[in-house]
Amino acid sequence: MSAAARRTASALLFAAAFAAVQALLWYAYYGHGAKALIGDEATYQSTALSILAGGAWMPSTIWPPLQPLLLALVYATFGTHLVAVQLLQTLLLLACAALLRDLWRLLGGRVAAANAAAGLFLLNPATAAYAHWLWPEVVHLFLLLAAFWLLVRGRTRLSAGAAGLCVGLAMLAKSLLSAFWPAFLLLFLRRGAPRFAWAAAALFALGAALATAPALWHGWRAYGRPMIADSSAYNLWIGLTDRWRSDYVEDMGGATLPAFLASAPTPQQRNAIYLDKARARVAEQGVARTLAAQAGRQYFRLFSAKTLLASQLPGPACAGYLSAYRTGPWLTRTLVALNDLFHALTLAACAFGLAGWRLRAAPGAGRAADAPARRWLLALVALFIAYQLGLMLLLHVKARFLLPMLPFLCGFAGSFLAALRSPRGDAAIALTPPRLAAGALLAALLLFLAFAGPALDGLCAG
Repeated sequence: MSAAARRTASALLFAAAFAAVQALLWYAYYGHGAKALIGDEATYQSTALSILAGGAWMPSTIWPPLQPLLLALVYATFGTHLVAVQLLQTLLLLACAALLRDLWRLLGGRVAAANAAAGLFLLNPATAAYAHWLWPEVVHLFLLLAAFWLLVRGRTRLSAGAAGLCVGLAMLAKSLLSAFWPAFLLLFLRRGAPRFAWAAAALFALGAALATAPALWHGWRAYGRPMIADSSAYNLWIGLTDRWRSDYVEDMGGATLPAFLASAPTPQQRNAIYLDKARARVAEQGVARTLAAQAGRQYFRLFSAKTLLASQLPGPACAGYLSAYRTGPWLTRTLVALNDLFHALTLAACAFGLAGWRLRAAPGAGRAADAPARRWLLALVALFIAYQLGLMLLLHVKARFLLPMLPFLCGFAGSFLAALRSPRGDAAIALTPPRLAAGALLAALLLFLAFAGPALDGLCAG
């Protein structure tokens, strides 16, 4: 079989697998009555409907405004049909995979690695299902990857401004990015001409400012402080008081929110009260004991194989299953099996990819002209993952918080899987015995975090 015929066959096989996963997920959502909206989904939906009826466009200091505004726009255009939102978010998810593929083609240097990364991302039902839900995860991820892509692939100042706009909009979708955005300015250090670098950096900052200015002005007028949405103190307190290694087990987030909102009239006062409570708890436990307890609980929640898809399938409530889907036994088992398979494969292959990664660009890893962009992209990806892991150590963690890191985990996993097929042809991965041993240890740790939490907690025992 010729190389062209193999590529065609691979593309057809991928398309068939993607269509099968999509068919399973659409049938799961609608086959026996639509899935129930849960948690923040109901809030975003009600806010969007309120906006359509003439209500405030930014009524909350907890939830950023972009997702309900997007829902309201879709409903105003196509009618109040959830399917329209799901189709739009499916297109955005496909765009995320395309951006990931091109970014990893630059970073890993091999088409096979980039294809494998995009395939792992799209064929995982736990990832694809995000397009069907009303959380802002897909919108946020698309904007985040678009910003990465514009900054490393863009050649003009206009692309820098567009990247800033994407970052600003991403902060309007999920506020966890708010403390990280200045790190994107590091990418302008790679530009050849200082004049271009300063002008591009200024346009990037301007784009971010334009996107966030209306929300910041609203915060200033309403609360005397330029703010979008700030639930950090609340999430810190819930994170410090989490008890279980799986989310949705006796979850205290929703139960504590009314008390938080009633604790004081302004966001600043509420945050001050709950920061004092958090400081008192840390002082009582001690810093070392607090950090050890958090690390021994929150990373189980973050890497858990009981993803948001699995959590919504039928199952025992004592183990954190919400039974929001009305799937029959065969479909539930099929989705759980695929969920666990892709989750385990991604984490294990990522571990080996990280251990085998060569920090120095090797001959053959893309064009020499791409080397500076590759180095800065790798540095920014490493900073982003470190930032996310640092936040998750302290804050209230749900399994869906892994999604912003997932494309990059898929990237390292894809590079390792591509190297397995052709180890001598991969310039980014070295499969030496010490690296393989380190990869095995890291893979064992990640898989332990993914699957051991419910057993360690003794959920549903007795």
